[in-house]
Parts: sequence; structure tokens; C-alpha cells
Amino acid sequence: MAANFEGGKLLKYGIGIVVILVLLMVIWPFYTVPTGNRGVVTTFGKITGIEDEGLVILPPWKKLTIFSIRAEQADIENAEGSTSDTQPVKVSMTVRYSIATDKVSEVYEKYSHNGDLSSYVATATQEVFKAVTARYTAPDLIGERAKVSADINAALAQKLSMYGAQVINIDMRNFAFSESYMRAINEKVTQEQLRLGAENKLKTVEAEQKQKVAIAEAEANALRARADGEAYATTKAAEAQADALKVQSAALAQNKDILELRRIEVERLKAEKWNGALPEAIYAGAPIPFLNVSK
Repeated sequence: MAANFEGGKLLKYGIGIVVILVLLMVIWPFYTVPTGNRGVVTTFGKITGIEDEGLVILPPWKKLTIFSIRAEQADIENAEGSTSDTQPVKVSMTVRYSIATDKVSEVYEKYSHNGDLSSYVATATQEVFKAVTARYTAPDLIGERAKVSADINAALAQKLSMYGAQVINIDMRNFAFSESYMRAINEKVTQEQLRLGAENKLKTVEAEQKQKVAIAEAEANALRARADGEAYATTKAAEAQADALKVQSAALAQNKDILELRRIEVERLKAEKWNGALPEAIYAGAPIPFLNVSK
């Protein structure tokens, strides 16, 4: 009897503990909102509050739904558009976005219960791409890709703000036109490269010719300068000689005895050097030596 009583008592305790645990699970008031999320509080289906990250205590009649505000991404493959000069164009993009913290309640109520707006972002991106590419010609779309990307970013940011989302960044890839247009572009690029190559070659030849002309002109100038110097020196020498002759002529004109004096000096020098021998042959017209026979 005592054993049965003790067993019944333990069974009652066990049942009581289980009931308490079940009640705690049903009316448990403690919740946690993880980092990078918000807690949407609803009361019988109606949004009654937004909780930040951390511990949340709620009564049992309220429900907490975890709503992500982390960066999400939407991949858009082969978005199609057409340029202002009617060239079809395709591009693949990855759009990274997040839910604005002050729009959590609106997004939860209208679009998503977990913060995933990838389908809305993909549709909006397709529309924006078509609208932006229609403002550019095909060459401008290629040459001004950075500006095109900025225009798409600005237009998409405005579009996604309607859904409570904000654009983080856009990655454009696989930007392509039709095969025929790409062939035409490649041919144009090839022709442009050939033209530039020919122009560079012509410039090189012209530079070489200019260099040769410059060298020839320098050499000619040097020769001309040398000739001018030599001519100048010759002229000065002639002028000096002429001046000397003028001086001599003037001196002779002033004193005619100078020539006779010089002749006598020459004869005296000859006489001083004579060795007494008479010339063996006297030519006609030659002067007869003067003989002093007084001694």
C-alpha cells in the first residue's frame, strides 16, 4: 500500500511538471530579434509595433515575425532594351538592395513578410533599363557606360523607393548588342586602328624629314658662316695691304730720294760681299762692274 501511494504521488508530480512546461511554452513572453533584422509585432493579424534587435517581451496574444533588413540581391539575366537609333541591346545585372528601416511596416503589410523583394526589383530593373537605353545612341551607350550605369542607378533608386527599398549598388555585366552590330563595331575599330597607324607612320616620316632639313640647314648655315668669315678675313687683309701701299706711295711721293737711297744701300751691300772676281760672261745690256784703278 505504501509503495502504491508513493508511486501515485510521483506520477502526479510528473504530470504537474509537464502541464507547467506546456503552459510556459504557450505563454512564453521572451523573444529575440537577431542582428540585421526587425521584429514585426502583430495582434490578431494587425501590425501593432516594430521591435529593434535584441530581447523582446510580449504577452501571449501578440505574435513576433522576424523581418530581414540585411542587404539582399536580385539577379536579372538578359534584360532587353533598345537604343535611340533602334539598336537592340541586352545586359545582365545584379542589384543589391535593402529595406529602409522606416519602411518595414509598409513592406510587411504590402509586399513581403520577410524582406525579400527580389521579384519586384527584377521587374523594376527591366523597366528602368529600357527607359534609360532609349535615351542613348548605340555608340554613346558603349562610350558612356559609366554615365549609363549612373542613370540606371538613379532611376532604379527612385523606382524602388515605392516599394520601401533602397539601392546599394548595381553590377552590370554581359553588355552586348546584336551580332551584326558588333561585327560592324569591330570592323570600324579595325579601320580606325589602321588609320591611326598610318597617321602615326606619316608623322614619323614627316618628323624624320624635318630633322634632315634642320640638319642640312644647320650645315649650310655653318658653311655660310665659315665662308663669310674667310671672306671677311681676306677683305681685311687686302684692305690692310692696300693701306700699307698707300702709306708707302705717300711716303715716296713726299721724298723721291728714298728710292735712290735704297738703291745705293743695295749696291753697297753687294760691294761689301764682292770677292774681287770679275764675271766670266757679260750679257748684253748687263751693267759693267765699276773698277777703281786709282790704287
